[in-house]
Amino acid sequence: MSPRSAEVNEELRRRSRERLLQATVELVDERGYEATTLGDIADRAGSARGLISYYFPGKRQLLQSAVHRLMHRSLAAGLEREPRTDDGRERLARAIDAILGLAADHPVLMRTHMAGILQADGFVQCPEQQRLAALLRDTVERYGAADVDAEYPLLRALLMGAVFAVLLPGAPMPRARLRAELFQRYGLDWELGAPPGGGPPGGAPAAVPGQSSQRPQPCDLSK
Repeated sequence: MSPRSAEVNEELRRRSRERLLQATVELVDERGYEATTLGDIADRAGSARGLISYYFPGKRQLLQSAVHRLMHRSLAAGLEREPRTDDGRERLARAIDAILGLAADHPVLMRTHMAGILQADGFVQCPEQQRLAALLRDTVERYGAADVDAEYPLLRALLMGAVFAVLLPGAPMPRARLRAELFQRYGLDWELGAPPGGGPPGGAPAAVPGQSSQRPQPCDLSK
């Protein structure tokens, strides 16, 4: 039998890494972070325990990469769902709905992810995070931001803040209210994206279709 080519080996490594990331999402969603061991993840993925150490420095880094992968896939699916569109305002609305939807659909996973970011190890730069960042940055560019380099990290910070507010134990903010605030800031009509039923929450600011609200001067939060 001839040895496998470099391309085949690379594809096998990619699939193995993908299985570990998917298993991490599933198990942390089901059991929580502390109750999920690296051995559990390897077993669910059908991989050897040592492969986790080969791909990831530790459990926290594995989780962040897994959540970034989920966020990228969810964002891509939301942006490209039918009917497909190149309209920048519609795409930004879909992006906001996709990220807020993750907080509602995966509260345990997203709460654990946010807690990990706030720890000393901070934000993990990984291929999954880079793909997520590129897609979100492209959304800001298509929206027509005057300064993409400044507006992208600001949008990222606003979305992270909204997710945190949805997940805050004991005092969560309503998802519809947070959506209305974000839509008002970017001048997005409530009916764009995937609006929840019932219309804007009472007392929420109304966006003017086609007109962005007055924006504060953003600062670069990427460093």
